[in-house]
Amino acid sequence: MTADTAAEAADAAALFEEHRSVLTGVAYRMLGRVADAEDVVQEAWLRWSSEDREDVRAPRAYLVRITTRLAIDRLRHVQSRREAYVGPWLPEPLATDLGTDVPDTADRAVLAESVSLAVLVVLESLSPLERAVFVLREAFGFPYGEIAAALDRSDAAVRQLAGRARKHVDERKPRFDVDPVERREMTERFLAAAGGGDLGDLLTLLAPTARLVGDSGGKSRAPLRIVESADKVARFLLGAAKKSVPGMEVRLTEFNGGPALLFLSGGRPDSFFQLDVADGLIQTVYIVRNPDKLASLMPE
Repeated sequence: MTADTAAEAADAAALFEEHRSVLTGVAYRMLGRVADAEDVVQEAWLRWSSEDREDVRAPRAYLVRITTRLAIDRLRHVQSRREAYVGPWLPEPLATDLGTDVPDTADRAVLAESVSLAVLVVLESLSPLERAVFVLREAFGFPYGEIAAALDRSDAAVRQLAGRARKHVDERKPRFDVDPVERREMTERFLAAAGGGDLGDLLTLLAPTARLVGDSGGKSRAPLRIVESADKVARFLLGAAKKSVPGMEVRLTEFNGGPALLFLSGGRPDSFFQLDVADGLIQTVYIVRNPDKLASLMPE
């Protein structure tokens, strides 16, 4: 390798790393799995590093185009597997630090919503193209022209896809507040009430129509159907608390743009809890217990 070739390779690597966080963000929102997103970004890197980049005038747009197309292909492949998934499917939790990375309140709210479990679950019902347009437009604010180029579609077609996707998400996503302080306080109160074993205390925190969605993939104990109503949710939680392993450690941290509870048994992730809060009450309790989705959550 000549000095010029080595320098060119180093420049290409540095440029890719500059945009890696955006590419990973796009891929994760498209796929809902950290491992799948990392695989897509790695494949994008292999293409970027092996292709002739001389004519690339807008590297960020070019890399987003590659990543989006790879994510669409991967999504079409994994959708058939999810149709056979045992019990409810939830995205793999993603560690975030939006309070540090995104200081602006409005931008933080947009990113927190776009990466929330509630929205990612709704995105599962979109077509791959609709999902790509929604992610690029709503989460990252890409102009319609750039999205059209990335997807090889006309500007008019992309606008139509965006409108359809936005309407679909607005109609189906659960209501929730993205205020981190309120959600953190409610998460702490929820932990205390569930751990205290008092049904009345827990019911005061739950909306009458509260839901519990548990994801085990059939590989651990969790409800195979969505639990509906405050009373049923509370009774399930208190029953689960009584069966918990002695010495379980719990950590309050941030995942998917909001506070979450990570339960550790023997130092290894056992369960992940996150709440959707609206009107001062818990609307949805999400639980992830599929060990495949917890493996990446190992604490430092």
